Amino acid sequence: MNPTSLAKRFTRALAAALAGALLLFGAYLWLAFHYSYSDGERAGFIQKFSRKGWICKTWEGELALVAMPGSTPEKFFFTVRNEDLAARINALVGQRVAVVYDQHKGLPGDCFGETDYFVREVKSIAP
Repeated sequence: MNPTSLAKRFTRALAAALAGALLLFGAYLWLAFHYSYSDGERAGFIQKFSRKGWICKTWEGELALVAMPGSTPEKFFFTVRNEDLAARINALVGQRVAVVYDQHKGLPGDCFGETDYFVREVKSIAP
């Protein structure tokens, strides 16, 4: 076996291994985005909402959950990836709302959002 054919076989094997790894990573990302670990709804006051990130910009928010008047509110941190939904939430900052969310565990890095909780709907709760 001559050295050039050995080098070509090694290059092909390396390219196939790299393509396989990229395919597996892509399948993992697709599964992590499309499979929800949990979902639910939380109600409270939108306390903070801002667009954050160095390269990948996402909307990050904070919902103050008030169980009883006078008690210290628990905070629910969430991420919004949809610009139209972010505009609706921005209009409701400081108001009592209910957010509907999906929890996606295992997303790599902060580029997809700083939290596991991705809001898909917001409803205003009239006092």
